[in-house]
Amino acid sequence: MLVGVRHPAPGPGPPGPDRPAPSPARRAPPISTSTAPPDDTGGASEADTAPDAPTGRRRFLTYLLAAPTLTVAARLGLEAAAPAAAQTALRAAEATRMSAQEASTPSQLPGLPDVPDILDLGDALTVAGLPTSHLLVLELTPAGRVVLWLPRVEVGQGLTTAVAMLVADELDARLDDVDVPLSDSRPELLFNQLTAASNSVRSLYDPVRAAAAAARARLVTAAARRWNVPADTLRTAASTVLAPDGRRAGYGELAADAATIAVPALPATPKTADQLRLVGRPTGRIDARDIVTGRAKYAGDLAIPGAMPTVVARPTTINGTLKALDATTARAMPGVLGVVRIPTGVAVLAETFDQALKARDALVITWNPGPVAGLCDADIRARLRAAHDPFIVPPPLTRYVDGEFDFAFVNHAPMEVLTAVADVRPNRAELWFSAQTPIVAQQTIAAELGLPQDAVTVHVVRGGGSFGRRLFFDAALEAAQISRAAGRPVKLMWTRADDMRHGRMRPASHHRVRATFAPGRVLTYEHRAATVRTDTRHGLGEALTAAGFDLSLAGLSIAQAHFLLTEKNPYDVGIPTQLLAELPLDVHTGSWRSVYSGTVRVADEIMMDELARRMGEDPIAFRRARLRDTAGRAVLDTVATAGSWGRPMPPGQAQGIGYHDEYGGRTAYLVELDATDPKNPRVTKAVIAADIGQVINPRGLEAQLTGALIDGISVILQAGNHIDNGAVRESSYADFRYARQRHTPPVVEIHLMPPSGRPGGAGELGVPAASAAVANAYARATGTSPRSFPIDF
Repeated sequence: MLVGVRHPAPGPGPPGPDRPAPSPARRAPPISTSTAPPDDTGGASEADTAPDAPTGRRRFLTYLLAAPTLTVAARLGLEAAAPAAAQTALRAAEATRMSAQEASTPSQLPGLPDVPDILDLGDALTVAGLPTSHLLVLELTPAGRVVLWLPRVEVGQGLTTAVAMLVADELDARLDDVDVPLSDSRPELLFNQLTAASNSVRSLYDPVRAAAAAARARLVTAAARRWNVPADTLRTAASTVLAPDGRRAGYGELAADAATIAVPALPATPKTADQLRLVGRPTGRIDARDIVTGRAKYAGDLAIPGAMPTVVARPTTINGTLKALDATTARAMPGVLGVVRIPTGVAVLAETFDQALKARDALVITWNPGPVAGLCDADIRARLRAAHDPFIVPPPLTRYVDGEFDFAFVNHAPMEVLTAVADVRPNRAELWFSAQTPIVAQQTIAAELGLPQDAVTVHVVRGGGSFGRRLFFDAALEAAQISRAAGRPVKLMWTRADDMRHGRMRPASHHRVRATFAPGRVLTYEHRAATVRTDTRHGLGEALTAAGFDLSLAGLSIAQAHFLLTEKNPYDVGIPTQLLAELPLDVHTGSWRSVYSGTVRVADEIMMDELARRMGEDPIAFRRARLRDTAGRAVLDTVATAGSWGRPMPPGQAQGIGYHDEYGGRTAYLVELDATDPKNPRVTKAVIAADIGQVINPRGLEAQLTGALIDGISVILQAGNHIDNGAVRESSYADFRYARQRHTPPVVEIHLMPPSGRPGGAGELGVPAASAAVANAYARATGTSPRSFPIDF
């Protein structure tokens, strides 16, 4: 695939190294002496930070709590302001809900901001994490390794590389010297160990930089004391403190002295944008070599002593239950170590996975039907259509456009299947798995096992993809149940079919949209979204409460709060109304990439094309004239120019546009699609423009935007899950028709706008815009108005 990229202009200074960093496993041990007592500017006692360390050991730890007074004051100011902002947004949400329900007053006056413009979901999660943001840990070893313990999970999004770049830039360290291992579950972090809502870089940006700046100030102070020179005469570069007379000291040799410094001689102020040398420069992943050589370890790669391969036989329908079991044949098969009943099925332990799978297939099981047995796609669509509130009746003679849209269930389908290792003993438990919500997982598993929370250790392992799937820890909970019942450690693997048929899916949804218009103006815009209920039992509700949202006061469910904090129409469409209705079906759902926006905003963008056509305007000119965001107009202009919008296309081919802004970022996708054979359409070119403020690593952002393009192609044209008589039909990539290489465009151009302001979110930004662009291109190429997605289902 040919990829052309325009990067933002980098700051001054030489480019940073573009080599993968050594694995954290190769780090040298910390220094062996004692630390200074904690203070409000930088020290941290060994008793507070490493209770299990041997007496006399010293390591250099920097906490944000120990940042300069100015930084602490700014952070406390945010804590005070954040609940007020949350309550402002909550009041706006309540006004929206009440006015829409009563249908007597507008939900929003034209030109006023939507709720996400005041406070979006990512902001709320950042607010929830503020009280513990000072517990970020940066460690400097005597070997000169800089270690930032990351309270998030790496699932392929390149987060560890972005964080390493922030640390290296602020600390003036070589990128090769920075390690970013994943933290175990840390309950003291409360709501600050959640990987979701495109929030990781946004929430970590200030704490990481402050921690690294505090470390740099102490290293310089240590060198100044050693050489008896003023600290402001020294400089730092390449993991070294340098004196004007040529003396130099590496960070490792200064670590012990730096750890004793309570008040540094220099202000620990993060760098300004023009001082950055790494941030904003295209940089290869620090874990790339480990990934391609197999050094990177996923849960399935771990060699935990005694952990036996395990698989589970599952019901024939969603949430079915066990009625009868005959395991005689399976127990007698070679290598089989045990057969165990758990609430979700029957587990088989064996010496190899092959033996476990064969024994599982030999089980004779009768299943009770699940709660949705007998339901099919058509039944669910009918129930969704019936769940809508009615439209406001338009005035007589008012011109309007109506649209109805169906979106199928979609599996997360991460490349690495779910795997978890569990070792449960009578008085403790230890687990290893990839977790976006490790604290909630730890709490839930402890409750299931009847253990105190601190008796359960959750080791967070990198994941091979997620897209929201690893917000839930189904495999880990099962592994704990199996280990307890079997009395031995287990390594549980869900097969691809397990996750397709019994895992999490983006809920199916139905959308009704009505827009009224007059010459040159859109007067009203009503969007009714009905979805199968999204499971949000992964700590979101508690995080919103911590951020200052009293959901009970507003009469909002967690899902409705999520919807109101994310969904908005970025255009001036007169008086807009958006409502969410949920259908309570007992199926496994979860937050799929971009959650509600992946359907809501796609329907909106299709409607923008149809409104433009009815009003006699060009689709991009129509959007540009109504966008409320100047940066958004610049993104549209960039993609239109770079993509030669409006150029003549052969019959059966067309261009399509999609725009979306969310979590402080904005993007537009322009695709060209060949539907000469309408049954086998193909996107032949894509041009993407994005503005997410300060880009940390352009290569990581390009990867996110490209992945979103493939998601959009997949779920609009061909990929989805069918429900047949209460069961998911699909079982693998063979019938879950996610885009393959032959479906991807041979040309992709990505244009990143110059850096502006703080980083915005990127992980979920592109999917709605990409999906809409593909849908609109298909409509223009075929002269049809597709209403059900995927189109070829």
